[in-house]
Amino acid sequence: MKKIAVIGSGFAGLSAASFLAKDGYDVTIIEKNSMAGGRARKFEANGFTFDMGPSWYWMPDVFEKYFNSFGKTTSDFYDLQRLSPSYRVFYANDKIWDIPAGVENLINFFESVEKGSGEQLKKFLEEGKFKYEVGINDLVYKPGIALSELIDFKLIKGIFKMHVFESVSTYVKKYFNDPYLVQLLEFPVLFLGSSAQKTPALYTLMNYADMALGTWYPVGGMHKVVEAMVSLADSLGVKFEYNSEVQEIAIEGNSTKGLVINGSLHLFDYVVAGADYHHVEQKLLPLKYRRYSENYWHKRKMAPSSLIFYLGINKKLNNVLHHSLFFDKDFALHAKEIYETPKWPSEPLFYVSCPSKTDPTVAPEGHENIFILIPVAPGLDDEETTREKYFDLVINRMEELIGESFRQNIVYKRTYAHSNFISDYHAFKGNAYGLANTIMQTANLKPAILNKKVNNLFYTGQLTVPGPGVPPSIISGQVVATELIKRDKN
Repeated sequence: MKKIAVIGSGFAGLSAASFLAKDGYDVTIIEKNSMAGGRARKFEANGFTFDMGPSWYWMPDVFEKYFNSFGKTTSDFYDLQRLSPSYRVFYANDKIWDIPAGVENLINFFESVEKGSGEQLKKFLEEGKFKYEVGINDLVYKPGIALSELIDFKLIKGIFKMHVFESVSTYVKKYFNDPYLVQLLEFPVLFLGSSAQKTPALYTLMNYADMALGTWYPVGGMHKVVEAMVSLADSLGVKFEYNSEVQEIAIEGNSTKGLVINGSLHLFDYVVAGADYHHVEQKLLPLKYRRYSENYWHKRKMAPSSLIFYLGINKKLNNVLHHSLFFDKDFALHAKEIYETPKWPSEPLFYVSCPSKTDPTVAPEGHENIFILIPVAPGLDDEETTREKYFDLVINRMEELIGESFRQNIVYKRTYAHSNFISDYHAFKGNAYGLANTIMQTANLKPAILNKKVNNLFYTGQLTVPGPGVPPSIISGQVVATELIKRDKN
């Protein structure tokens, strides 16, 4: 069997490894950290279990399709619970909305806010469904190698229905006038890498994923998905090497010879890099074998980084749900301070996850597990004084908006930001979400899955096709495995 090394055990690496092992390859995952999952690792402290990164389970069909590829279902590994309400939104002026689960409930809710908007939402979601079916079930499975991939009758026929030449902001405002409804529908793009005014309306497929397909939770936490993928990979014969740092990709001729891991050379026939693309290119490869220059990378438009607070609270909170969005400040200003004039935000929006509202296993009895995330520009300095400034800011705002004091009840606290993303994942500019989903960084315009100068080196993950997010990363692993297998057999 040919030997393949997969660098990194995030969702993309785990996915690629399993598809390759299924096809008969001898696969080893090389992971620098002590557990699998990449940004989706977990940690335990003082009786609390914290998911370190992803906390939204959207696009359940993608997860199901992945496990179905191996004759399994998600229910073989974890229990899914649909959240209802899906999430809570705190706006200015004491306006609080609980966003109902289910399309009919949403239609009624929209109609109660703005007369006629219920019917408009039906049309909006119908168009979103088309974008989702073409985008998530077709376009994202293309490897982004040749322009001929895009010469697809369904894609060409539906190009105008995809609204790629119209912004999310313009498109949403054609349907709805109420500013709070508009902001609700624009919120998913905050993490895509540009403002709603500059993001193609193609990405309103995210609204379809949110509203029609629902918000779910794998009982035990998002790391249950990682554990499931590890269990599957293990059953297929994938080997795991933890606490193993790749220091160099050894080259012989125009091929990889192997990897220098913890100071020793290990031979492999192929290498799949699921680690940070920039790090692999600029730090592990000799200069003459790099496909992209450092200047190229610095010209890329990045999605946000994050400042995260993991908190253990020794009492129950009354006015937060599993997911709560704090949108009481200027949405446009925060987006500008992430994407246009990068700096620490003046009055940030933020997101709170409280999984203990759904799952008693993630916190001691009578306690709450709190995850607070502020999306911020990548490439910022994140000194302790800055982190504490924003901690005080968000706790003060949160206490005021939920009408309850809890600062004195914090029994555990950990912060995480740019420098942690760099040290743990070699993340370019300390990014959390990869490349921005702009029109000039979509499909074939993303960094490629192939290295033209090294014929047996492939890339997967959030800095290549199809892009950032948990479902796209899982798909990315399948895409690169399929391409490697095809080229090897030819």
